[in-house]
Amino acid sequence: MPFSAVLLAAGLSTRMGRDKALLVAPDGRPLWERQRDVLRAAGAAEILFSVRPAQTWVPRDASIGLVHDAVPGRGPLGGIAAALGRATQPHLAVLAIDLPRLEPAWFRVLLGACAPGVGAVGRRGDFFEPLAAVYPREIRARAEDALAGGEFSLQHFLAAAVARGLLRVREISRAEEPWFENWNEP
Repeated sequence: MPFSAVLLAAGLSTRMGRDKALLVAPDGRPLWERQRDVLRAAGAAEILFSVRPAQTWVPRDASIGLVHDAVPGRGPLGGIAAALGRATQPHLAVLAIDLPRLEPAWFRVLLGACAPGVGAVGRRGDFFEPLAAVYPREIRARAEDALAGGEFSLQHFLAAAVARGLLRVREISRAEEPWFENWNEP
């Protein structure tokens, strides 16, 4: 199934104290490069970077499209909505910059659960993993409505999308849990 992908890297990295995209990944490369390659290895037909205009590290690569939030400061949902507006494929794989151990296999698993107009998201207990998920383009209007209404919580947004049949849930196994290590602080 062809899909677009977005690397969410527009956050301010306040707790980290510096841009997470430039941190060194476990394999020795900058995180942005590692995450781009994860999306490529997963089979993305198109890769977008959700970034702030002031971020100077952004690669000037014609194969990567840049996306900016329509209204900054709305959290990851703003980047997801902007990327859904630019995506050329029916599904959008979303990957956060600060998940340095996520494997391409995760997206292949999620894509296997997708259908026309239906994406997939992982969950551990009651917590969804919204920043390593596959969204259908049909969810864009709901994302924009949530943003316009001041509702930025991805957990609430995903619960509503699952209830409406726009997303299927894939329980994260114990073997997959290490993939979701999050780098938020030094």
